Amino acid sequence: MVFPDIKSLNLNNFFDIFNLTSIIDIAIVAFVIYRLILLIKGTRAVQLLKGLAVLLVAAALSSLLKLYTLHWLLRQVLTALVVALPIVFQPELRRALEKLGGGRFLARPFASMGEVERDLNVGELVRAVYMLARDRIGALIILERVTGLEEYIDRGVKIGGLVSAELLVNIFIPNTPLHDGAVIIRGDRIMAAASVLPLTEERELSKELGTRHRAGIGITEVSDALAVIVSEETGAVSLSVEGVLVRNLDEHTLADRLSGALKPRKQNFSVGALWPRR
Repeated sequence: MVFPDIKSLNLNNFFDIFNLTSIIDIAIVAFVIYRLILLIKGTRAVQLLKGLAVLLVAAALSSLLKLYTLHWLLRQVLTALVVALPIVFQPELRRALEKLGGGRFLARPFASMGEVERDLNVGELVRAVYMLARDRIGALIILERVTGLEEYIDRGVKIGGLVSAELLVNIFIPNTPLHDGAVIIRGDRIMAAASVLPLTEERELSKELGTRHRAGIGITEVSDALAVIVSEETGAVSLSVEGVLVRNLDEHTLADRLSGALKPRKQNFSVGALWPRR
């Protein structure tokens, strides 16, 4: 085999190999992989991928240590998984195709929105929350950040409308089809209403906190979402993030905390500084 002389490799040859098309190609692939990671983050697919990684590592180790029987068994399992993976990941694959076909694959999260646009959406949300609080109408509003909440959106009623105080208030009017459950917001869109969320398993919560508060805390324990809760009994407004609940917030404080938490991560302060423990 004849290797080229290193001295003969000049900048022209380098740019022939790594031209603009190659850079664009790599950038597109990297972006697609990034979006796929965001798509499965916070879903059951993450655990499935971890299990697959364990099997691959075990197969490699068994081959290295000459454990032939175990290696043969693991190879058969991995071969079967090639057929089984499309079935196992069917919900995630369907969701990805739906998002691509619906034009929402490139949907912007809060962190990528401009400050003015973000503040306008926060303003509409806060206005709706205190309209509900004044009338003591219970509400649970979830704001998606980086972790995808698709599995919870799929459990609710799809809406896709722009965020507005009037629409949010109308959703939570008692004795209407959508008033039970949670509203999930992504960016400037109300993605779903009447969504079912996981309840927190924390046993030291106050007895006066009901299912709405436990669901709000629960979703923030399993994701980086924010949960705004309006108490039906007292009209008090609470905010939960990372499993920490802050109660009895006034309108100005809620707006400030939401705006700060929805900024890009590099601009955020530490959670401990912003969110005192229960």
